[in-house]
Amino acid sequence: MSVINAIRTATSQVLRELYNLETEKKDIPVSVTKPEFEGDYTIVLFGWVKQLKQSPDTIGQAIGNRLVELRPDLVSGYNIIKGFLNLSVSEAYWTKFLDATYTAGDFGQLPASGQTVVVEYSSPNTNKPLHLGHLRNNFLGWSVAEILKANGHKVIKTSIVNDRGIHICKSMLAWQRFANGATPASTNTKGDHFVGDYYVKFENALKEETGPVLDKILAGDISGLGEMDREKATVLLKKLEDGSLADDKKKEILDELKEMARNNTPIMQEVRAMLRKWEEGNPETMELWKQMNGWVYDGFEVTYSRIGSDFDKTYYESGTYLLGKQFVEEGLAKGVFFRKPDGSVWIDLTAEGLDEKLVLRKDGTSVYITQDLGLAKLKYDDYGMNQSIYVIGDEQNYHMKVLKLIAEKLGLPHAEGIYHLSYGMVELPHGRMKSREGTVVDADDLVEELVNEVKRITEEKLTETGKLGDYSTEELTALYDTLGLGALKFFLLRVDPKKKMVFNPEESIDIHGFTGPFIQYTHARIKSILRKEQPTGQGESKGLLPAEKNLLVELEQFPTIVEQAGNEMNPSVIANYVFQLAKTFNSFYTEHSIANAESAEKKELRLRLATLVAHVIKRGMQLMGIRVPERM
Repeated sequence: MSVINAIRTATSQVLRELYNLETEKKDIPVSVTKPEFEGDYTIVLFGWVKQLKQSPDTIGQAIGNRLVELRPDLVSGYNIIKGFLNLSVSEAYWTKFLDATYTAGDFGQLPASGQTVVVEYSSPNTNKPLHLGHLRNNFLGWSVAEILKANGHKVIKTSIVNDRGIHICKSMLAWQRFANGATPASTNTKGDHFVGDYYVKFENALKEETGPVLDKILAGDISGLGEMDREKATVLLKKLEDGSLADDKKKEILDELKEMARNNTPIMQEVRAMLRKWEEGNPETMELWKQMNGWVYDGFEVTYSRIGSDFDKTYYESGTYLLGKQFVEEGLAKGVFFRKPDGSVWIDLTAEGLDEKLVLRKDGTSVYITQDLGLAKLKYDDYGMNQSIYVIGDEQNYHMKVLKLIAEKLGLPHAEGIYHLSYGMVELPHGRMKSREGTVVDADDLVEELVNEVKRITEEKLTETGKLGDYSTEELTALYDTLGLGALKFFLLRVDPKKKMVFNPEESIDIHGFTGPFIQYTHARIKSILRKEQPTGQGESKGLLPAEKNLLVELEQFPTIVEQAGNEMNPSVIANYVFQLAKTFNSFYTEHSIANAESAEKKELRLRLATLVAHVIKRGMQLMGIRVPERM
């Protein structure tokens, strides 16, 4: 039981004794005492003033006195400041906690909850390699899954691969046009990078064809456009003739005409024809699709292995995109959906503050929301989960609201458990990334650059200290990889997922900053101490100094931090906690020697402290997928 729960339990008993007041323990407001006040934990008293018809100070005095009498092993004293009861936790509680916990390998693991959770993340397209944005998605999804496991849940990690559609056909068509039979093997190129290069080639070719088509449209020649586009272009061109048109409106019209030109280029017509062949099951098209996706999957596997991302189940859009149509007739029968005169099927969500949403096209083909309903049901059939978490960027907030609303209106059994873990975009110091221009930062390249930079810095320091020869080549390779990936993961996870962030590679590897390497170094420092001497396990801890107590207070909070991170689905809670713990240990170690402690008892106590700090740092970093070295 955590100290906060112990205080809540004791306070609940005191309220019953003193006031015959039954209070749920979870409703008793307990928090860490603010640094400017004396005490360890604070109970807010205002909630009982009206009910008990007494002043906050009177209530606090009565509760404080009784807690000291009832639980002297827990509460050694108290003070009251303006409606806040600040409790001092007894030294006996802290030392008993240390003696019972420093060898406990499962410290931080919460009991089994009986809940099953599916976490879906990564979800790449097979027309390009994983990039920096995918890294935040993968690290976030993987870490949340591990944190939920630590909260006692059964967790299944899944991914949905977007392996069909117009974007896939773009890479396929470009390969047919420009590859001359080249393969990843013949060019010594990683498969996903190879296919991604052809996606960029397609976009470059499309850009070249767009210019002449746009020029013809602007010159008034719209004969090459489809019927609907011709009508629209006529209206837009007439608007452009208005000499008083504001520049921003003129730009909007030109952008619209440019997009129209893009969609009417010969290469776009060709790629749409390829998509139709795929949908018809054309053997030649299907064979090329399988071959190029196979190259991409081989590349993905290398990246996933390198970054430590894994899945229990992978779904493929090509196998799920027809799912969900059965819900359309069901929804029509229930009055959830309605059919328009052209035959398309919609849902009206205006009462929920949204709008009308298409669920089935007039030609009978499904849209993404329908497919996602089918996949959601498939996942429920597979796992019967209590909660289904979708790790998807915040640009899909609207889509996920609609998915949950439709599932609820249809009465699907998994509807209540749908949860969108929305996260912000990752930008670089120089701005956003763009797939079409090939300016996306590939995950593989970024990892390699960070590892190489860590290698350069570490080798310089080891050479300066004369310790480079203390490591084998294999040990150094593993160390560079551990530090480089640790820097990347920590930097991307230390920010609340809801916030957009700027990734700064140089800042991420600063060993003196709010970084993974700083924490990794602290762990290695502790392990160096423990290699020289281990706690004996003899005797009881006692006589805490302030710096020792500060460490114990932070260490005791670890299970509560794990629980909070799970409830919030927020690995940054763990990141901030572990960083603060590392700082607290370094401050403690600067102030107090372990090897040359004042007495044998003090050395034993500090060795136990160091042992527990090392465990908590390692476990906390593991929950973010970060390894910690034994030495640096």
